[in-house]
Amino acid sequence: MLKDASGQGATAAGPVVTVDAGSIPAPDRFGWWSDMVGHEVMAVSIRSPHSARFQGRVEAVDLPHGQVSTFSNSPMTAHRSPVQIRRQDPEEYFLILVRGSSIRLEQGRGVVCLDVGDMALFSTSHPLVCEFHDRDQPVRVTLLRLPRALLPQTGGGADRLLAESLPARTGSAALLGPYLAGLPEAARACEPPELARLGAIGVDLATSFLATRLGGRDTLPVETRKTVLLARINAFIDHRLADPELRPAAIAAHHHISVRTLHLLFRSEPEPVAASIRRRRLEHCHADLADPALRHRTIGETAARWGFRHAADFSRAFRSAYEASPSEVRARALDAKDACAPR
Repeated sequence: MLKDASGQGATAAGPVVTVDAGSIPAPDRFGWWSDMVGHEVMAVSIRSPHSARFQGRVEAVDLPHGQVSTFSNSPMTAHRSPVQIRRQDPEEYFLILVRGSSIRLEQGRGVVCLDVGDMALFSTSHPLVCEFHDRDQPVRVTLLRLPRALLPQTGGGADRLLAESLPARTGSAALLGPYLAGLPEAARACEPPELARLGAIGVDLATSFLATRLGGRDTLPVETRKTVLLARINAFIDHRLADPELRPAAIAAHHHISVRTLHLLFRSEPEPVAASIRRRRLEHCHADLADPALRHRTIGETAARWGFRHAADFSRAFRSAYEASPSEVRARALDAKDACAPR
């Protein structure tokens, strides 16, 4: 679990631990940050034109096989030398997602400039230069720590991807980026079993993504491939709930699998795929009906907005799920709003 080297500056909110340079006296702040980075990421030598007024903050979530950490700090440059590697090498990889400003990353034979939304891989086992560009704004990056043994083509095969710009907007990466950016906030509301499941999904997405880049996706464990496919299917469903043609056959065709395979995938889920679609649509309808700001929208329009073709079918499904009619849910929400209004 994340902690700074001095034992200062750390606070916890459930599974999310935060350390903030603002709690450290200004003259000690830059040295404190250097020690903390060495403890939590790897030993590096850092320098910054902002060392006298350095600002930095980290949010970290420990996962069963890794860690997701979001760093927000003043621009700086970090060097990792062969001497530092010989002293201590945890033999880990880090997948970096740039979320603010830009950075230049150099490792092995690779040199890459990364802008907001870009991703790249770096290793603790090779010399490194990481330059955070100074554009009068804080740098913000999210790191996913991955032990070497978890990555496809063990024995250094993943080193071929070091300091290379990785496509971040297609395939597994299109799910991985939002996952990394949103995990700390989502984790605050998670119980340990749910967090463990979320962590496993993130590691599976990352290993699948990297294996695809290495041309070795078929060497991934069956469970990893299954988890990644399910994550893609669930994201596809969420994005297309408003489409009344969203049915198992259409979902299977989009993902180039048979309908039978789709149903087999959902056997490990809490509900079949058709029931999952219906539940998600009903949840959106319930949220809209309970929102007084949407009172201008009729119940029929709300149902159609979330993919229900027939008002009668929607009303039956809604009452079965919530033991109340759509009009009753709306009336309760409006009554509650009126009761809370200032008099």
